[in-house]
Amino acid sequence: MFLRVARHTNNLEKIEDFYVNILGFERLGGFEKHNNYDGIFIGKPGLDWHFEFTKSELEAKHTFDEDDIIVLYPKTMSNYNELIHSLTRSNIEVIQALNPYWNENGKMIQDPDGYRIVVSSLKAIINEIE
Repeated sequence: MFLRVARHTNNLEKIEDFYVNILGFERLGGFEKHNNYDGIFIGKPGLDWHFEFTKSELEAKHTFDEDDIIVLYPKTMSNYNELIHSLTRSNIEVIQALNPYWNENGKMIQDPDGYRIVVSSLKAIINEIE
């Protein structure tokens, strides 16, 4: 099975910059004026999932709460530290998670649309122990 997480945005350029240049994903493809939508695919090559972000003349109206999050698990501590350094260098604010588990086991940030993302070192720590 393949997974695509698709989301409409009002800020396609900011979203691409954030997910590619700050979080370290890659632009896998894109399209323009497909049924009046422009879009981009962002992820990592060779994986069975990716994000799709679209923009159209219709305004995106996001509805989410504080427990709606995407969790990113870098594979190594080096990857984790590089990502945290990228967030710091880009002045991305770390915010408090509603669920205390994520405050203890990760750092929560928001993307340009306000969606919450947790960067956790848990899998990297396990990978380095094994």
